[in-house]
Amino acid sequence: MLSWERLRVFAAVARAGSVRAAAEALHITGPAVSQQLRRLEKEAGCRLVEPYGRGIRLTHAGRLLAGSAQEMVESAERAQRELAAANTVVAGPLRIGAVASALRTMLPAVLRELSERHPRLEPALVDGEADDMLPLLSTGRLDAVVLESWEHWPVRLPAGVSTTLLLRESARVAVPCGHPLADARVLRLGEQRGQPWASCPPGSDAYEALVQLLRAHGDPEPAVRYAVADYTTMLRLVGAGLAFSLVPEMAAHPLPPGVRLLPVEPGVSRTVAAATLDGAATPPVKAFLSELRRAAAPPGRAPGPEPVRAAEGGPEP
Repeated sequence: MLSWERLRVFAAVARAGSVRAAAEALHITGPAVSQQLRRLEKEAGCRLVEPYGRGIRLTHAGRLLAGSAQEMVESAERAQRELAAANTVVAGPLRIGAVASALRTMLPAVLRELSERHPRLEPALVDGEADDMLPLLSTGRLDAVVLESWEHWPVRLPAGVSTTLLLRESARVAVPCGHPLADARVLRLGEQRGQPWASCPPGSDAYEALVQLLRAHGDPEPAVRYAVADYTTMLRLVGAGLAFSLVPEMAAHPLPPGVRLLPVEPGVSRTVAAATLDGAATPPVKAFLSELRRAAAPPGRAPGPEPVRAAEGGPEP
Protein backbone atom coordinates (compact mmCIF):
# COMPACT_ATOMS: atom_id res chain seq x y z
CA MET A 1 0.00 0.00 0.00
CA LEU A 2 1.40 3.36 -1.04
CA SER A 3 1.45 5.94 1.74
CA TRP A 4 -0.71 9.02 1.14
CA GLU A 5 1.80 11.35 2.78
CA ARG A 6 4.63 10.05 0.58
CA LEU A 7 2.47 10.35 -2.52
CA ARG A 8 1.76 13.98 -1.56
CA VAL A 9 5.51 14.65 -1.27
CA PHE A 10 6.19 12.86 -4.54
CA ALA A 11 3.51 14.92 -6.31
CA ALA A 12 5.19 18.09 -5.04
CA VAL A 13 8.56 16.88 -6.36
CA ALA A 14 7.06 16.04 -9.75
CA ARG A 15 5.32 19.41 -9.91
CA ALA A 16 8.29 21.50 -8.70
CA GLY A 17 11.00 19.56 -10.58
CA SER A 18 13.44 19.36 -7.67
CA VAL A 19 13.76 18.20 -4.08
CA ARG A 20 14.66 21.67 -2.84
CA ALA A 21 11.71 23.39 -4.53
CA ALA A 22 9.36 20.68 -3.24
CA ALA A 23 10.74 21.08 0.28
CA GLU A 24 10.12 24.82 0.14
CA ALA A 25 6.56 24.31 -1.13
CA LEU A 26 5.81 21.77 1.63
CA HIS A 27 7.66 23.71 4.36
CA ILE A 28 9.86 20.75 5.26
CA THR A 29 13.58 20.05 4.84
CA GLY A 30 15.25 18.65 1.73
CA PRO A 31 16.51 15.52 3.56
CA ALA A 32 12.94 14.85 4.73
CA VAL A 33 11.73 14.97 1.10
CA SER A 34 14.55 12.61 -0.02
CA GLN A 35 13.72 10.18 2.79
CA GLN A 36 10.04 10.11 1.78
CA LEU A 37 11.02 9.45 -1.85
CA ARG A 38 13.21 6.50 -0.86
CA ARG A 39 10.46 4.99 1.26
CA LEU A 40 7.90 5.46 -1.50
CA GLU A 41 10.19 3.69 -3.98
CA LYS A 42 10.49 0.82 -1.53
CA GLU A 43 6.70 0.63 -1.25
CA ALA A 44 6.32 0.83 -5.05
CA GLY A 45 9.03 -1.70 -5.71
CA CYS A 46 10.69 0.39 -8.43
CA ARG A 47 12.74 3.54 -9.02
CA LEU A 48 10.65 6.67 -9.33
CA VAL A 49 13.42 9.28 -9.66
CA GLU A 50 16.95 9.16 -10.99
CA PRO A 51 19.98 11.50 -10.88
CA TYR A 52 20.02 14.12 -13.60
CA GLY A 53 22.93 16.53 -13.56
CA ARG A 54 22.90 18.19 -10.14
CA GLY A 55 19.23 17.34 -9.62
CA ILE A 56 16.80 14.51 -10.33
CA ARG A 57 14.26 13.58 -12.94
CA LEU A 58 11.32 11.17 -13.00
CA THR A 59 11.74 7.68 -14.38
CA HIS A 60 9.11 6.20 -16.69
CA ALA A 61 7.39 4.64 -13.66
CA GLY A 62 7.71 7.96 -11.87
CA ARG A 63 5.96 9.80 -14.68
CA LEU A 64 3.11 7.27 -14.60
CA LEU A 65 2.72 7.59 -10.86
CA ALA A 66 3.02 11.40 -10.90
CA GLY A 67 -0.25 11.79 -12.79
CA SER A 68 -2.17 9.67 -10.30
CA ALA A 69 -0.47 11.32 -7.34
CA GLN A 70 -1.38 14.78 -8.62
CA GLU A 71 -5.02 13.72 -9.09
CA MET A 72 -5.09 12.46 -5.52
CA VAL A 73 -3.65 15.71 -4.22
CA GLU A 74 -6.21 17.73 -6.17
CA SER A 75 -9.03 15.49 -4.89
CA ALA A 76 -7.84 15.89 -1.32
CA GLU A 77 -7.63 19.67 -1.69
CA ARG A 78 -11.11 19.76 -3.22
CA ALA A 79 -12.47 17.63 -0.36
CA GLN A 80 -10.84 19.98 2.14
CA ARG A 81 -12.47 22.98 0.48
CA GLU A 82 -15.86 21.25 0.47
CA LEU A 83 -15.54 20.36 4.14
CA ALA A 84 -14.66 23.95 4.97
CA ALA A 85 -17.65 25.15 2.95
CA ALA A 86 -19.91 22.65 4.72
CA ASN A 87 -19.74 24.87 7.81
CA THR A 88 -21.09 27.89 5.97
CA VAL A 89 -22.91 26.90 2.76
CA VAL A 90 -26.65 26.13 2.87
CA ALA A 91 -26.72 23.21 0.45
CA GLY A 92 -27.47 19.52 0.27
CA PRO A 93 -30.21 17.41 1.87
CA LEU A 94 -32.55 18.73 4.56
CA ARG A 95 -34.93 16.05 5.88
CA ILE A 96 -37.94 17.46 7.72
CA GLY A 97 -40.78 15.84 9.62
CA ALA A 98 -43.87 17.82 10.60
CA VAL A 99 -47.29 17.41 12.16
CA ALA A 100 -50.07 17.88 9.62
CA SER A 101 -51.40 21.23 10.92
CA ALA A 102 -47.96 22.87 10.68
CA LEU A 103 -47.29 21.21 7.35
CA ARG A 104 -50.45 22.64 5.83
CA THR A 105 -50.17 26.17 7.22
CA MET A 106 -46.48 27.00 7.76
CA LEU A 107 -44.24 24.66 5.83
CA PRO A 108 -45.16 25.43 2.19
CA ALA A 109 -44.20 29.11 2.50
CA VAL A 110 -41.11 28.30 4.58
CA LEU A 111 -39.86 25.75 2.05
CA ARG A 112 -40.53 28.13 -0.84
CA GLU A 113 -38.48 30.87 0.82
CA LEU A 114 -35.65 28.45 1.60
CA SER A 115 -35.56 27.16 -1.96
CA GLU A 116 -35.49 30.67 -3.40
CA ARG A 117 -32.74 31.85 -1.06
CA HIS A 118 -30.67 28.67 -1.22
CA PRO A 119 -31.06 27.00 -4.64
CA ARG A 120 -28.59 24.23 -3.74
CA LEU A 121 -30.67 23.12 -0.76
CA GLU A 122 -32.56 19.83 -1.23
CA PRO A 123 -35.46 19.77 1.26
CA ALA A 124 -37.57 16.64 1.74
CA LEU A 125 -40.72 16.55 3.87
CA VAL A 126 -42.79 13.84 5.58
CA ASP A 127 -45.77 14.19 7.90
CA GLY A 128 -46.45 12.21 11.04
CA GLU A 129 -46.76 12.30 14.80
CA ALA A 130 -44.03 13.22 17.27
CA ASP A 131 -43.85 9.70 18.70
CA ASP A 132 -43.02 8.36 15.23
CA MET A 133 -40.73 11.16 14.08
CA LEU A 134 -38.60 11.80 17.16
CA PRO A 135 -36.90 8.35 16.95
CA LEU A 136 -36.04 9.17 13.32
CA LEU A 137 -34.53 12.44 14.51
CA SER A 138 -32.53 10.70 17.25
CA THR A 139 -31.07 8.20 14.77
CA GLY A 140 -30.18 10.87 12.19
CA ARG A 141 -32.81 9.93 9.61
CA LEU A 142 -34.48 13.32 10.02
CA ASP A 143 -32.73 16.66 10.51
CA ALA A 144 -35.64 18.53 12.12
CA VAL A 145 -39.14 17.79 13.39
CA VAL A 146 -41.92 20.37 13.70
CA LEU A 147 -44.14 19.08 16.49
CA GLU A 148 -46.98 20.07 18.79
CA SER A 149 -47.13 19.87 22.57
CA TRP A 150 -50.34 20.40 24.54
CA GLU A 151 -50.08 22.36 27.77
CA HIS A 152 -51.90 19.72 29.80
CA TRP A 153 -50.33 16.76 27.95
CA PRO A 154 -46.78 17.79 26.95
CA VAL A 155 -44.68 15.77 24.54
CA ARG A 156 -41.74 13.93 26.10
CA LEU A 157 -38.48 14.49 24.26
CA PRO A 158 -35.61 12.01 24.09
CA ALA A 159 -32.25 12.98 25.54
CA GLY A 160 -30.02 15.09 23.31
CA VAL A 161 -32.85 16.95 21.58
CA SER A 162 -33.23 20.73 21.49
CA THR A 163 -36.42 22.63 20.73
CA THR A 164 -37.05 26.00 19.16
CA LEU A 165 -40.39 27.41 20.30
CA LEU A 166 -42.26 28.79 17.30
CA LEU A 167 -45.65 29.77 18.70
CA ARG A 168 -48.16 29.23 21.49
CA GLU A 169 -51.83 29.19 20.59
CA SER A 170 -55.23 28.55 22.15
CA ALA A 171 -57.55 25.77 21.10
CA ARG A 172 -61.32 25.95 20.72
CA VAL A 173 -64.06 23.38 20.46
CA ALA A 174 -65.72 23.14 17.07
CA VAL A 175 -69.45 22.57 17.50
CA PRO A 176 -72.17 21.96 14.86
CA CYS A 177 -74.21 25.13 14.38
CA GLY A 178 -77.45 23.22 15.05
CA HIS A 179 -76.29 21.85 18.40
CA PRO A 180 -77.90 23.26 21.60
CA LEU A 181 -74.46 24.34 22.86
CA ALA A 182 -73.62 26.27 19.69
CA ASP A 183 -75.20 29.48 21.04
CA ALA A 184 -73.13 29.44 24.23
CA ARG A 185 -70.61 32.22 24.81
CA VAL A 186 -68.08 29.69 26.09
CA LEU A 187 -68.00 25.91 26.42
CA ARG A 188 -67.34 24.86 29.99
CA LEU A 189 -65.59 21.52 29.96
CA GLY A 190 -67.94 18.89 31.34
CA GLU A 191 -71.02 20.30 29.61
CA GLN A 192 -70.22 18.24 26.52
CA ARG A 193 -70.26 14.91 28.38
CA GLY A 194 -71.46 12.07 26.16
CA GLN A 195 -70.95 13.93 22.89
CA PRO A 196 -69.12 12.13 20.04
CA TRP A 197 -65.76 13.59 19.03
CA ALA A 198 -63.55 13.74 15.96
CA SER A 199 -59.79 13.71 16.58
CA CYS A 200 -56.49 12.46 15.27
CA PRO A 201 -55.86 8.69 15.39
CA PRO A 202 -55.22 6.96 18.74
CA GLY A 203 -51.62 7.31 19.86
CA SER A 204 -51.22 10.77 18.39
CA ASP A 205 -50.49 13.73 20.66
CA ALA A 206 -53.76 15.44 19.71
CA TYR A 207 -55.80 12.31 20.50
CA GLU A 208 -54.13 11.72 23.86
CA ALA A 209 -54.45 15.41 24.76
CA LEU A 210 -58.19 15.34 24.02
CA VAL A 211 -58.87 12.10 25.88
CA GLN A 212 -56.93 13.20 28.96
CA LEU A 213 -58.66 16.59 28.93
CA LEU A 214 -62.14 15.07 28.78
CA ARG A 215 -61.34 12.49 31.45
CA ALA A 216 -60.10 15.25 33.73
CA HIS A 217 -63.48 16.99 33.37
CA GLY A 218 -65.87 14.20 34.15
CA ASP A 219 -66.00 12.09 30.99
CA PRO A 220 -64.20 8.81 31.89
CA GLU A 221 -64.87 7.15 28.51
CA PRO A 222 -64.77 9.85 25.81
CA ALA A 223 -66.55 8.84 22.61
CA VAL A 224 -63.91 9.53 19.94
CA ARG A 225 -65.80 8.01 17.03
CA TYR A 226 -63.98 9.64 14.15
CA ALA A 227 -60.20 9.24 13.93
CA VAL A 228 -58.83 11.18 10.97
CA ALA A 229 -55.38 12.56 10.24
CA ASP A 230 -56.15 16.23 9.56
CA TYR A 231 -58.20 19.00 11.11
CA THR A 232 -59.81 19.95 7.80
CA THR A 233 -61.62 16.62 7.70
CA MET A 234 -62.52 16.89 11.40
CA LEU A 235 -64.15 20.26 10.77
CA ARG A 236 -66.11 18.80 7.87
CA LEU A 237 -67.41 16.09 10.18
CA VAL A 238 -68.40 18.75 12.71
CA GLY A 239 -70.14 20.73 9.97
CA ALA A 240 -72.12 17.62 9.09
CA GLY A 241 -73.42 17.52 12.64
CA LEU A 242 -71.59 14.32 13.54
CA ALA A 243 -69.14 15.36 16.25
CA PHE A 244 -67.31 17.97 18.29
CA SER A 245 -63.60 18.58 17.77
CA LEU A 246 -60.81 20.29 19.72
CA VAL A 247 -59.07 22.52 17.18
CA PRO A 248 -55.99 24.78 17.61
CA GLU A 249 -56.09 28.24 16.07
CA MET A 250 -53.62 27.33 13.34
CA ALA A 251 -55.91 24.61 12.01
CA ALA A 252 -59.25 26.42 12.36
CA HIS A 253 -59.17 28.22 9.02
CA PRO A 254 -60.83 28.17 6.63
CA LEU A 255 -63.89 27.27 8.69
CA PRO A 256 -66.41 25.18 6.72
CA PRO A 257 -70.14 25.95 6.79
CA GLY A 258 -72.12 24.67 9.74
CA VAL A 259 -69.33 25.02 12.32
CA ARG A 260 -69.03 27.35 15.31
CA LEU A 261 -65.86 27.68 17.34
CA LEU A 262 -66.35 28.11 21.08
CA PRO A 263 -63.73 29.24 23.59
CA VAL A 264 -63.04 26.62 26.25
CA GLU A 265 -63.19 27.10 30.01
CA PRO A 266 -60.73 26.36 31.51
CA GLY A 267 -58.52 27.39 28.60
CA VAL A 268 -56.63 24.86 26.50
CA SER A 269 -53.46 25.69 24.57
CA ARG A 270 -50.62 24.06 22.70
CA THR A 271 -47.18 25.03 21.48
CA VAL A 272 -45.63 24.36 18.10
CA ALA A 273 -41.86 23.88 18.14
CA ALA A 274 -39.02 22.60 16.00
CA ALA A 275 -36.92 19.79 17.46
CA THR A 276 -33.31 19.18 16.42
CA LEU A 277 -30.41 17.12 17.70
CA ASP A 278 -27.91 18.83 19.98
CA GLY A 279 -24.69 19.53 18.11
CA ALA A 280 -26.27 18.93 14.71
CA ALA A 281 -26.93 22.55 13.73
CA THR A 282 -25.69 22.33 10.14
CA PRO A 283 -26.12 25.35 7.84
CA PRO A 284 -29.30 23.82 6.28
CA VAL A 285 -30.81 23.21 9.74
CA LYS A 286 -29.86 26.73 10.91
CA ALA A 287 -31.43 28.25 7.81
CA PHE A 288 -34.59 26.19 8.31
CA LEU A 289 -34.94 27.23 11.95
CA SER A 290 -34.34 30.86 11.09
CA GLU A 291 -37.02 30.81 8.40
CA LEU A 292 -39.45 28.99 10.71
CA ARG A 293 -38.98 31.61 13.43
CA ARG A 294 -39.50 34.40 10.90
CA ALA A 295 -42.66 32.78 9.54
CA ALA A 296 -44.08 32.14 13.02
CA ALA A 297 -43.40 35.63 14.39
CA PRO A 298 -46.46 37.92 14.51
CA PRO A 299 -46.24 41.01 12.25
CA GLY A 300 -43.96 43.61 13.74
CA ARG A 301 -42.38 41.24 16.23
CA ALA A 302 -38.87 39.80 16.00
CA PRO A 303 -38.48 36.05 15.37
CA GLY A 304 -38.54 33.73 18.38
CA PRO A 305 -35.60 32.46 20.42
CA GLU A 306 -32.78 30.18 19.43
CA PRO A 307 -33.03 26.47 20.30
CA VAL A 308 -32.92 25.49 23.96
CA ARG A 309 -32.13 22.06 25.24
CA ALA A 310 -34.88 20.14 26.97
CA ALA A 311 -34.23 18.09 30.07
CA GLU A 312 -33.94 14.37 29.44
CA GLY A 313 -37.40 12.89 29.20
CA GLY A 314 -38.84 16.26 30.20
CA PRO A 315 -42.11 17.83 29.13
CA GLU A 316 -40.65 20.41 26.77
CA PRO A 317 -41.33 22.18 24.50
